[in-house]
Amino acid sequence: MRHMIAAVLMTLALALPAKANEDIEKVITSQIDAFLADDFETAFTYASPMIKDIFGTPEKFGQMVRQGYPMVWRPSEVNFLSIDRRGKELWQNVMVRDAEGALYILEYQMIPGEMGWLINAVRVRKATEGTA
Repeated sequence: MRHMIAAVLMTLALALPAKANEDIEKVITSQIDAFLADDFETAFTYASPMIKDIFGTPEKFGQMVRQGYPMVWRPSEVNFLSIDRRGKELWQNVMVRDAEGALYILEYQMIPGEMGWLINAVRVRKATEGTA
């Protein structure tokens, strides 16, 4: 019986990170889908309080994304890579291809919010075809 309880607890412990990964991917995918629909109000709901304080309105946030992150606003391909833990910070790596075919690695800093994960920052790195 003790071994069975230990096995169940181990399974639950391993499942929690997978659930967190799924939830993080869903948040990022939902924000990208909102960008593709030019629905900046919905996209803004996935931003952390810090990001909301910086930009103030969904319109200003949308303008920043269109001008500074066109590969996020209009990706032609999105692939989720690893999640990195850097101290207390959690970063989801996402490879995107922009409309012109260039590859980028987007590093999304994710933070827990009251209703789920929120995007607190995005760093962009140029990627090569062999990047995975």
